[in-house]
Amino acid sequence: MKNKHLINTYVSFFSGAGIGCYGFLLEGFKCIATVELLEKRLKFQRYNDKCTYESGYICGDLKEDNVKTKLLNEIDYWKNNYSIKDIDVVIATPPCQGMSVANHKKKDEKSRNSLVTESIRFVKDHKPKFFIFENVRTFLKTICTDIDGKDKKIKDAIELNLAGEYHIHYEYLNFKNYGNNSSRTRTLVIGTRKNLEEITPYAIFPDYTKEKTLEEVIGDLPELNEMGAIDPTDIYHNFRPYAPKMLEWIKDIKEGESAFDNNDIKKIPHQIIDGLILYNTNKNSDKYTRCYWDKVGPCIHTRNDILASQNTIHPRDNRVFSIRELMKMMTIPDTFKWTDISEKDLNKLPYDLKRKFLSKEEMNIRHSIGEAVPTNIFRQIANKIKTVLNETSINLPQVNKIIEKENLKSNEAIYNFVKINLNKLNYSTLSKIVETSNALKTDNAAYYTRQDICYSIIKDLPSPDNYDNLKILEPSIGVGNFLPLLITKYREVKNVTIDVVDIDEFAIKIVGLLVKKLNIPENIKINYINNDFLLHEFNHSYDIVVGNPPFKKFNSDKELLNRYKSNVVNKDTNNLYSFFIEKCLQLGDIVSLVVPKSLINSPEYNKTREILSKLKFNKIIDYGEKAFKGVLIETISFIIENKPLPANNSIEIESYILNNISIKRQDYIFSSNYPYWLIYRDDYFDSVSQKLNFNIYKSYRDRQITKKITKPKADIRVLKSRNIGSNKIIDIDGYDCYVNYTSNLDVLKFINNKEAVLVPNLTYYPRACFLPPNTITDGSVAILTLRNGSRKIHKKDLEYYNSEEFTRFYKIARNYGTRSLNIDNNSVFFFGIMKDS
Repeated sequence: MKNKHLINTYVSFFSGAGIGCYGFLLEGFKCIATVELLEKRLKFQRYNDKCTYESGYICGDLKEDNVKTKLLNEIDYWKNNYSIKDIDVVIATPPCQGMSVANHKKKDEKSRNSLVTESIRFVKDHKPKFFIFENVRTFLKTICTDIDGKDKKIKDAIELNLAGEYHIHYEYLNFKNYGNNSSRTRTLVIGTRKNLEEITPYAIFPDYTKEKTLEEVIGDLPELNEMGAIDPTDIYHNFRPYAPKMLEWIKDIKEGESAFDNNDIKKIPHQIIDGLILYNTNKNSDKYTRCYWDKVGPCIHTRNDILASQNTIHPRDNRVFSIRELMKMMTIPDTFKWTDISEKDLNKLPYDLKRKFLSKEEMNIRHSIGEAVPTNIFRQIANKIKTVLNETSINLPQVNKIIEKENLKSNEAIYNFVKINLNKLNYSTLSKIVETSNALKTDNAAYYTRQDICYSIIKDLPSPDNYDNLKILEPSIGVGNFLPLLITKYREVKNVTIDVVDIDEFAIKIVGLLVKKLNIPENIKINYINNDFLLHEFNHSYDIVVGNPPFKKFNSDKELLNRYKSNVVNKDTNNLYSFFIEKCLQLGDIVSLVVPKSLINSPEYNKTREILSKLKFNKIIDYGEKAFKGVLIETISFIIENKPLPANNSIEIESYILNNISIKRQDYIFSSNYPYWLIYRDDYFDSVSQKLNFNIYKSYRDRQITKKITKPKADIRVLKSRNIGSNKIIDIDGYDCYVNYTSNLDVLKFINNKEAVLVPNLTYYPRACFLPPNTITDGSVAILTLRNGSRKIHKKDLEYYNSEEFTRFYKIARNYGTRSLNIDNNSVFFFGIMKDS
């Protein structure tokens, strides 16, 4: 499926010479604007035609209003003239002097580090499809001043401001393993907007690549042995002259050795001051060190021009690396321009003019390389972004057309279709077709889980660094949508075993076929178990249990249901997912499941919540109705550490409904003062709660009245939800219906009860009135009656339920639900009455 995405755009901040962003240019991206503080770096971006328009080159401080105005003007121009609705990518590589371990002159860099806040603010305001932040190892732990004016770790600032709208992947990695030709340990942060279905940060992450040796990268370049030599055919293959005494220090050292290792003390780096020899210090332990041919190239620092810097000495020649060698080590293509003069013309210059040019430009070039993101890293990301933007996620109508066209009505037909298209369609498309066409999906309560939803869970599972040997269980595998992301996340763990279980033999067979599309490392082993998870006997426990269990009331086989219930605490429900939760807790140290949102509040899960509340929650995600398209159900996911609840434990709440992230104390949102979990509880909720007495009513809803037994006219009027106003009944033409006195209806016990209160059942906008004479209600209206000891209810009490204050309070009390809004003996608790009335 192709999408007409004709122009790929990006904005970059702090990109220096634009070396990393050159990768986006090579992939055809258009730079709307680039903001760089130093004109001497920005000129390199101009030489390489980074921006389409001259006005796109903005020299200045991103914190300044005039710079922001110029930036916004460029964005508006592109939106107005190129029909650009969204910026595709925002790239930010803020200055890192205050964070780098190589900087021994750190002072208070908090203000400088807060430049990242401007990037966060821009992403938050403009909502690009993707954002990329790159910086040094300590980036995420460094303190910045956030948008709210509070000091916090940069990771917390990113998370709290952006994780509501974005899937965000944080990884500390060495670029040498991802296509760079030298060691470079960095922090990479990638965000993908949540409404880009099926697209996750993993989908645009650079590929793991076998590292190259330094000899493979630069071994074919000519030797440079004469002091200050310049290759006659390549002006950038050169080295600056240095003090002749230093030649004695380095000429005899072998690969991996430092001048400080010389046995002759005269050859140890030193200075002579007033006739005294003062030996130099070796703070970083790699100064004056000769590099290895047969190892990956060293990290390139800004001071790559001097022998005294870190790992700068060529493996063979007695010199530092040339500019061309540094370019190759940082995957900067030869096409990258350092001047507006062509290399051909530069190479024609006589030696003295070449040296003059280098004397003027070399330090700026070398510093720029040392500060840069390797071109190949960003080029890979750019290529993958371009690919995913031009691949439209296949939607349900398209899936149904394929199913109809290919006549995918039998398991055999589905299997053959997958086999034929294994190399033509991606994993998510194939799994969506299989899941949709599977005739057993209703019986097994199996529904397609999108890759972005799977990612939202897997990204917060324990770090791979926690394990040498890892055992994972997926208790209801379906077509294996969690597998690609689990394999990606834990690809570097020494030994990984993934046991996948499904009651559907065909599902297991399909998963076995689909995994052939995945590049499964040798350290990962997948075991397939075709059995009923709830009855299967496992012979060991698991580090992680993760998945999407079936959501289904099980009543078809009472004998089997009794077997299920014999192993669980909560016997008040017949829903399979509740049984799955309990068994998963018996098996896993970490348990993470997607479940219906009714778990939070429904009375039938009171005992399940009681079990869970005693354990350590790390995270809850509220998807609302956004997780499963075409399935009318609200869902959440959770991550639990299966161990006793520690004091003051906090839970991260991620809301797809409010598009935000919050951190809340577990004992606060699971408080026993309320009948169920309140994941959105806040100060406003608490302030209203202090005014009210709760647990005033009991709730009743009719289960018998249907269209079959109602009549256009009869003895008793049946009120429905739309009839209920605030202290009044609303008459609606053609809406009313009636039943006779003789009807055998349980709800008739309330007739003419003057104290009974009526409240619409499924609504965020509560309103209430007293039950009128000679009327009853159907199931769309809850009948509330007073509990013993409650005072008499007045009209002003009912009027309050329709107030703006109570409406806002009630949304929080109902956890912003859309389909789990039934008024039952849990939720009726919140229809309180004023204490001072």
